[in-house]
Amino acid sequence: MRSNKHLKKKRRKFNFKRVLSICLLLLVVIVGFAYFQYKQGISQSLENAPEQIGFEFDGAKDQFGGTNVLVLGSDARENETSSRADTIMIAHYHEDNGTFKVTSIMRDTYVDIPGHGYNKINTAFAFGGPDLLRQTIKKNFDIDLQYYAIVDFQGFVRVIDEAFPKGVKVDVEKQMTEADHIGVSIDPGEQYLDGKHLLGYVRFRNDAVGDFGRVDRQQKIVKEVAHQLTSIQKIHKLPKLAGVVKPYINTNIKTSNLLVMGKDFISGNRADVKTFRIPVQGTYEDRRIDGKGLVLWIDEEANKKAFHEFIQQP
Repeated sequence: MRSNKHLKKKRRKFNFKRVLSICLLLLVVIVGFAYFQYKQGISQSLENAPEQIGFEFDGAKDQFGGTNVLVLGSDARENETSSRADTIMIAHYHEDNGTFKVTSIMRDTYVDIPGHGYNKINTAFAFGGPDLLRQTIKKNFDIDLQYYAIVDFQGFVRVIDEAFPKGVKVDVEKQMTEADHIGVSIDPGEQYLDGKHLLGYVRFRNDAVGDFGRVDRQQKIVKEVAHQLTSIQKIHKLPKLAGVVKPYINTNIKTSNLLVMGKDFISGNRADVKTFRIPVQGTYEDRRIDGKGLVLWIDEEANKKAFHEFIQQP
């Protein structure tokens, strides 16, 4: 009887060790696979990736406890400190409630740039890189940004093609041609767009509302990509996606942090990305300024207040 108890005890101990060994083995396999996928993604992108320029960025979490990423769109042919940012967005993630929000800032918004006076906001990047743009946003809208990410257009194309082999489903509202300086032609109607055509779609601005239409399309695609990404659960592709896009993104975000945020977003099925635009409707007017051209002259306090309210919404 005693020997049977002793035998059962040994079996339980053996089973526990075996389960633990299997779990450790699975962990090693998963980590190894993730690392392999990540390196494979990098190797696929390095050949045509632009040379990265290092930037100082002295940002912090905002006063509302969120993590903000200054996202800038850049053409590889203009990937230098003297170029203006083609697209300016603030991606906001709140760890406590898991909300993801995206704010677009119109590039002709007329703001006070520290040390340079008033000018279009996208010139802040030309004057002093992403950190001066961060300082400009903080001064005019009273919110700080912890990270930056300068996204090369080639990287946008690569990551879309990798994540969506069949393309992203988009309802194109009008005919778009190469004559519109987007590099492709797109017919109207519902269709699947690959990375190159999707990039052309979000860069198109040859319509009645000009740059406002372009920003609306960018936000539409952010929501559409988020919805389609979460609906098909692409967690297993995250490491490779990170590897593919890394050579095309100049950022101070650690890859591990990027993967965690991506995992939280996809696994949490948070397709309801909320979007916002600065300036807010009814708080600006077009003005022509000598030496600066046509600008968006904004009500600073009204836009700051509306922006803070948007960020604080659950």
